[in-house]
Amino acid sequence: MRFAAIADVHGNYLALEAVLADIRSQGVTEIVNLGDMASGPLDAKRTLDIMMGMQATCVRGNHDRYLTDDRLEDMWPSDRYSHGQLEAKHLDWLRALPFSAVYRDAVYLCHATPADDNTYWLEAVTPDGVVHMAAIETIEQRAMGIEQSLILCAHSHIPRAIKLRDGRMIVNPGSVGCPGYRDVAPFPHAVETGTPDACYAILEQSGEAWQVTYRRVPYNNAAMADLARANGRAEWASALATGWIG
Repeated sequence: MRFAAIADVHGNYLALEAVLADIRSQGVTEIVNLGDMASGPLDAKRTLDIMMGMQATCVRGNHDRYLTDDRLEDMWPSDRYSHGQLEAKHLDWLRALPFSAVYRDAVYLCHATPADDNTYWLEAVTPDGVVHMAAIETIEQRAMGIEQSLILCAHSHIPRAIKLRDGRMIVNPGSVGCPGYRDVAPFPHAVETGTPDACYAILEQSGEAWQVTYRRVPYNNAAMADLARANGRAEWASALATGWIG
């Protein structure tokens, strides 16, 4: 089995197009998508038009849920902006996506954790805002009850692969379209990947073992940075241009 995992596109259609082209160049024909597809000061409509035609196995992220479930006045700025670009067909498609899924009976998929779409699985945040790898005990506790040997999650935008002590592997493929952001939960913090390139992962099973290959794909990130800047989002523009919030 060999397939690609993408996540956290956040309305960055140019990054998505570049990643899909790279996936094809690697001879990979199957894709799973771990959510947070549209939200951002970029082009949500064009991004979802692409995704709705991909025939990928998709799960819904927390920002996808905000777009379909929250009142407009309660949305964060990125969600409100994206919501204004989307048509009913886009919102209906997002609303119908599952919280989690099992791909080809072998791979468990969720956006963040099996219990919560807005909690980091592989990372923890200190009260002073330092993001670090979570304790193995916490990571394993969240994986209890999952039978599949490969588990995929996203949400933190940080590409990371963890081997559990029972042999299972948890993989975050990184972010296609958003290499840096600030958040307020569980404590105010920033995530910066240090590169503007789009990131995804190729997973391949050999016997009982899984191999993960991360791919970082250059694209016209300057155009997306310019769009974020034009829409009044300087931190997004900095992250898209450099991989750092600045």
